Amino acid sequence: MLALLASGSSRSSSNNKLAESENSAQNSNMSWGIELWDQNENLAIHTNRGIDALDKFANFLRDRVAIETEYAGKLRRLVKNYQPKKKEEEDNEFTSVQAFRNLLKEVGDLAGQREVVSESLQLQIIAGVTLLSKTLREDRKKCLSDGATLQQNLTTQLSSLDRAKRNYEKAYRDSEKAVDSYKRADMDLNLSRAEVERYKNVMTAKIQQSDDAKNEYANQLQKTNNLQQQHFSILLPAVLSRLQELDEKRTRGFREFIVGAADVESSVAPIIARCMEGIVKAGESINEKEDTFKVIERYQSGFTPPRDIPFEDLSKCDPDSVQDSHYSNSTSNHLTIRGTMSANKLKKRVGIFNIFGSNKQRQIIEACITMKNSLTADGQKEDFSDLPPNQRRKKLQAKIAELTQNIAQETKARDGLMKMKIVYEANSSLGNPMTVEGQLNESEHKLEKLKVDLKKYQGFLEKASQVPTATSSPQATRNQLQNGHRTSRHSNGSADDHHDDGDDQPDDAGSLSSSASPESGLGTSHTSLPGSGQGSANENAIGEDTYYETEVETLNPVGKCRALYPFEASSEGSIPMSEGEELQVIEIDQGDGWTRVRRENNSNGWDEGFVPTSYIECTLYA
Repeated sequence: MLALLASGSSRSSSNNKLAESENSAQNSNMSWGIELWDQNENLAIHTNRGIDALDKFANFLRDRVAIETEYAGKLRRLVKNYQPKKKEEEDNEFTSVQAFRNLLKEVGDLAGQREVVSESLQLQIIAGVTLLSKTLREDRKKCLSDGATLQQNLTTQLSSLDRAKRNYEKAYRDSEKAVDSYKRADMDLNLSRAEVERYKNVMTAKIQQSDDAKNEYANQLQKTNNLQQQHFSILLPAVLSRLQELDEKRTRGFREFIVGAADVESSVAPIIARCMEGIVKAGESINEKEDTFKVIERYQSGFTPPRDIPFEDLSKCDPDSVQDSHYSNSTSNHLTIRGTMSANKLKKRVGIFNIFGSNKQRQIIEACITMKNSLTADGQKEDFSDLPPNQRRKKLQAKIAELTQNIAQETKARDGLMKMKIVYEANSSLGNPMTVEGQLNESEHKLEKLKVDLKKYQGFLEKASQVPTATSSPQATRNQLQNGHRTSRHSNGSADDHHDDGDDQPDDAGSLSSSASPESGLGTSHTSLPGSGQGSANENAIGEDTYYETEVETLNPVGKCRALYPFEASSEGSIPMSEGEELQVIEIDQGDGWTRVRRENNSNGWDEGFVPTSYIECTLYA
């Protein structure tokens, strides 16, 4: 049974192949010149519609190219609009931002592939379709013109045959009439012999004319038959065959152009697939844990959370301590992150040391402070002392790495200039060594400046690393002040709390120490500190606030320092110093860029004041 089915299947397949071969042979034998010899007008209409269809396909491709171009342009514009701004570059470390940047890159590549498709369709397909359509129209016009000429020739010959036939018919009728007339005249006895002879001559002439017309008609008939046979068997089939070839060429071109357009699309498909893979890879590269760690790394200040607020038993406090506690609460609410007081409280405490006598003095001091505290391009201090400890160290490390890289590049450039100079000195024909001298000097100066900056920032980093991280945040400090604690800052940045059951007065010296800088307006100098003979504790504060009389403690030195650069004191609270001068450190930098120092001798009449931290080299006592 299976054998019968297999044999039947094989016979069926062989029959199908035979049928296909017969159809193919039959199709190859089909010819418009033979099968459609009488459909000249329909073939002309058909070929015209075919070329119109080809032109329609070309217009379709043009519209598609316009869409592809517009799509690519909009994709590129989209990528450009969503490119990260300069202010957002700091977020590039996050994996989600990096993935989005990679996504934009891949979308830009997609736009490029759409442009490739557009250009390929324009240059390869549309140009070919346009050229083919133009060629086909010219060939069709020529074929139709040749066919019209053949038809005109055949029509002319048929007209000649018809005219010869009519002449022959007329001559034949005339000859018949002449014969009739002669017979009647010959039978008529009344006519003379001469008249009968005349009728005879007329008859003979008419018969001759009829024979000539007959011969002409026969000749034209033979010509017409020959031309007609040649026209329908050779000439017209040749023209129709050319039309057939033309139409087949159009159809074949249609097929090739459609396949070519698909090939253009397929040629960019692997690249588009890689773009899609890149987008998927970018998405998979996002790591939420890594981003979380980077957020912590970026914003971690290094402070510890505030400790518990102790209970304050008012029954065990005397009125003076309660009053001082309220005073401490009122002032501590205005402390900033650097431990200085805000402008609201400065108005009330301005009369303590009579520092701000007028708005003009305040403006002069603020201008001097602005000039001293050099800022970076992004508004931060040069040594990043306005940042929390952890962030400051990271910024300094990044700056040092940048300077190290710049020094390496500049060193390579200088070495290259030196080699060029040596070559020029060895062979003057290659160039003048003096032309390199200026560039070499400029490179040396630039390299020296970079090294100075590197040393400076290394010093900043060393100092930032030496100072321990603060053990409490500003919020914790405020909480301690609000609960009657006394906090005194020491040189190592730690805080010692003294609890005497609320009996001790708040240490105003520590409070003034934390805010005594030219920036806060409460800096001490030879005009404001004890011993200068000018600061009075009995002066009234500005406004209606009551001034609380306190004693200022004399702070012990926490180290010594040496002046790296000369400094001119141009504002209240600061003191001048000369390069190499050694001073005592009374209070280290609290993050505002100033260090409180005391001169070891009083030869110039100065006692204590503030100097820029970046101008000195400190050595703290153990």
